[in-house]
Amino acid sequence: MFRRPILLLAAILLALVVAGLLAIGAFPPSVSPTAVERTLPNDRFQTR
Repeated sequence: MFRRPILLLAAILLALVVAGLLAIGAFPPSVSPTAVERTLPNDRFQTR
């Protein structure tokens, strides 16, 4: 088939990566919204 099997493996790997990217693009994973909580340093609320 090919003279060098490494080229065949590289072509198969490239095809798998492209197929994976197309699958993720066609069916993106669902994102669950979560609340963002940030803690503020206490020194902002102290008197000077």
